Amino acid sequence: MEEYLRVSEVIDWDHPAILETAKTIAAGLDSQKAIAQACFEWVRDEIHHSVDYQMNPVTWRSSDVLKHKTGYCYAKSHLLAALLRANHIPAGFCYQRLSLDDNGAPYSLHGFNALYLPEVGWYRVDPRGNRPGVNAQFSPPQEQLAFTVRLPGEADFPAILAEPLAIVVEALQSQKTWDSMLGRLPDVCLKAAEHYGLMS
Repeated sequence: MEEYLRVSEVIDWDHPAILETAKTIAAGLDSQKAIAQACFEWVRDEIHHSVDYQMNPVTWRSSDVLKHKTGYCYAKSHLLAALLRANHIPAGFCYQRLSLDDNGAPYSLHGFNALYLPEVGWYRVDPRGNRPGVNAQFSPPQEQLAFTVRLPGEADFPAILAEPLAIVVEALQSQKTWDSMLGRLPDVCLKAAEHYGLMS
């Protein structure tokens, strides 16, 4: 589990603001499950999804997501991983490939998390933020993600990665505004999924 607890450039959970927030969220809670749920709900509800709220800047580093209180789904998953790891809960990254308009191409990756609880094992959660038609919840062992795969070009990749995909981080780093990012969302075609480690 060590690799799912590491500090990195993207998941900078040793940043003082993240450590303080993680401590505050966990205060008074006596189980990893309760702390994991509190961290998930905090990121889901308190950090604004860039598109839903049309907010800038485009964030990618966990501490910047916390500072600006906004991020795309990927960035929100980076912050949730940081808060979980700061509370000694292993956390990784998961991806789906989804249609942007629910009608086929174009497609893009959607990012969320998996966390490890001793009594449950790996459990996937999606902190992107709820809105009409999106109702992600924390209710292990029952999974309730924001989106389900329905179309032939879509995919729910099984891998739980210790670090976010490089193409996701690079896409976030390349854009400054939410609307420019919306036109350049990262994608991985189904044939290339194994190359990116998404099938393991």
